[in-house]
Amino acid sequence: MNNYETLFILRPTLTDEEQTANITKIKDTLLNENAQILATDEIGMRRLAYPIDKYERGVYIILYFQAVGSVIGEFERKLKFNEDVIKFFTIKYTNKRESEHFNKLVANANKSIEKVAQKEEVAEKTETPIEEEKIEA
Repeated sequence: MNNYETLFILRPTLTDEEQTANITKIKDTLLNENAQILATDEIGMRRLAYPIDKYERGVYIILYFQAVGSVIGEFERKLKFNEDVIKFFTIKYTNKRESEHFNKLVANANKSIEKVAQKEEVAEKTETPIEEEKIEA
């Protein structure tokens, strides 16, 4: 199996639910082809280097995965026909040095996911219900 990184850009007009549905659909495409998804890095809304389909901004997502080379053609074909994906590209990591760099990228993506989860836990713990003041008559 080879190491791959795919960056795709979603339309900025999508709601959070639509973005999540698209990401899930794209991941399922890989999983159906027996690929192993190692990490997902949802970068978020960013300004594009140049306008694409009249969009100045886009939602960037990076998938790190391992798959057989024959999977990439079908995967990219499905990305091409997805109307919500405005741009994508896939990088293959082949030699030892590139594979080491790939492993670092995956580790960094997983660390950022853990940090977000920890921040959400802290936010949930710090939220305390506001006690109503007793009004004495």
